Amino acid sequence: MNQDPILIVDEVHPIFFETLEKHGMKFDYKPHLNREEALSIIPTYEGLVIRSKFYVDADFLKQAKKLKFIARGGAGLDGIDEQYCDEHRILVFNAPEGNRDAVGEHMLGMLLSLLHNLKRADDQVRDGQWLREANRGYELKGKTVGLIGYGNNGRATAKKLHGFDVNTLAYDKYKVNYGDQYAKKATMEEIFEQAEVVSFHIPLTEETKGMINSSYLSKFQNPIYLLMGARGGVMHMDALLEGLGNNKILGAAFDVLPVEKFPELNEQEWFKELKAKDNVLFSPHVAGWTHESHYKISEVLAKKIIKLYALITP
Repeated sequence: MNQDPILIVDEVHPIFFETLEKHGMKFDYKPHLNREEALSIIPTYEGLVIRSKFYVDADFLKQAKKLKFIARGGAGLDGIDEQYCDEHRILVFNAPEGNRDAVGEHMLGMLLSLLHNLKRADDQVRDGQWLREANRGYELKGKTVGLIGYGNNGRATAKKLHGFDVNTLAYDKYKVNYGDQYAKKATMEEIFEQAEVVSFHIPLTEETKGMINSSYLSKFQNPIYLLMGARGGVMHMDALLEGLGNNKILGAAFDVLPVEKFPELNEQEWFKELKAKDNVLFSPHVAGWTHESHYKISEVLAKKIIKLYALITP
């Protein structure tokens, strides 16, 4: 194959290399490069494989004279200047198929933990308190769950919920005819009226940035449990604190936050207030971060690259 090499700047599973080597593809694996080092060598590469090591902006892309594609090892495309890529015919793709099951399981686990007070109960028992009535929980069965976004992760979450006898509604602004055996297609108004649990599975875009604000939360007719598996930038944290304070939000689980780094996170006033609440759960952006998804993301990404070259090679 007459091909310039592909630059890999983040860690991938060995299945990625095995798949590319099987098809005779050339690549350089340099997971320890920083942005400046990658910038100095990117002109010689026609493909870039990255997860979230650094922002691939216009300044970076202007140096990538041969670049044909960017393959991101994950579900989102944030961190990549998609507009520049579109204008310069650089293909951008990701591998949401690889971690959707992990995300669905994680969201379900966080929801069950909230409903049954598992974190608080565990903390109390470790502290020598045996408080049964104070930890009486709620069953998931019979509840109405609203999914905002019904792509790979939203649908995987609906599939995991299917065995719990819940009424699952899904809203996706960019899809048509997406209702299936796991979720009923719904309007946002129907979710506002009926939902008791709301799980977010939307990308961070100019349109979704900060969409979860006080006005948005005020439209829910029922108190809700809120699950955040999207991107931290879609939330106004003051609005969430307000909702938790007035019981508009009965409990919240965050796998993502607007700030995802210490010590900066500890400096945020909203985080100080959130972590003091026993009806709030956190995880460090690991919903899609399992041993199995590490393999599957790398495999999916490699197969997409192979398919791409099959299409563009004469």
